[in-house]
Amino acid sequence: MLDGKVVIITGGARGMGAATARRCVAAGARVVLTDILVEEGTATAKDLGARFVAHDVTSQDDWAAVVAETLEEYGRLDGLVNNAGIATVLPIEQQSLEEFEQVLRVNLAGAFLGLKAVVGPMRDSGGGAIVNVSSVAGLFALPGTGGYGASKWGVRGLTKIAALEFARDRIRVNSVHPGMIATPMTRLLGAVPEEGTFGLAPAGRWGEAAEVAEATAFLLSDAASYVTGAELAIDGGWSAGEAAILPRPKPPSVPPMRPPTSDGGAG
Repeated sequence: MLDGKVVIITGGARGMGAATARRCVAAGARVVLTDILVEEGTATAKDLGARFVAHDVTSQDDWAAVVAETLEEYGRLDGLVNNAGIATVLPIEQQSLEEFEQVLRVNLAGAFLGLKAVVGPMRDSGGGAIVNVSSVAGLFALPGTGGYGASKWGVRGLTKIAALEFARDRIRVNSVHPGMIATPMTRLLGAVPEEGTFGLAPAGRWGEAAEVAEATAFLLSDAASYVTGAELAIDGGWSAGEAAILPRPKPPSVPPMRPPTSDGGAG
């Protein structure tokens, strides 16, 4: 599906980024995985046969270095997954300006800098595909997510603007909107794969990073050649409407079917 394509994935040391890297490698891509978590990122890249580059997405110089290293190693650039992000859970009244601005710098400005850094090399390669990781918090309001929600709404809008501006260069730009996915970031909220239920989603369970990775890999591939400016919710139906009034879902008697990955697991 991604044979020979060169893809940069930010925030790839663990969680959804690592799962996406695993799926892309399994699909034939040559992956450059970046993160500020150097030890974890190096180990993940080694495990997958990918290349790791230390990278702060808020730094324009770091973006230039990542792209330059990618081009030096592979000679082209076909895909970018703007996955790196941070989250806070605080009411607006309690969130400091400094923390609000930091979330926007990483989640929104980081994606903006990524778009700027890759558009030229992708144009030179004859086109490409960019997937920006937003959130259900970028589709509807979630209380307690002032900075995070604002950043993810911004990513959603930025995606559509870039889709229009980049289309003439055969560069597609789409956003994915994960719901409550079991990752290290959400573990403190009780998100554990195959355990318990998540009643706000009609599917009744936590999502898995491999499920987000499968959708992201599709959007990077030529199978999605006529898809740009789109937003794909991967949330078990959470954003479709109010599920809280439904009867409480029963835990699944068998594990949910997983999309195929190189080792069948999430990152």
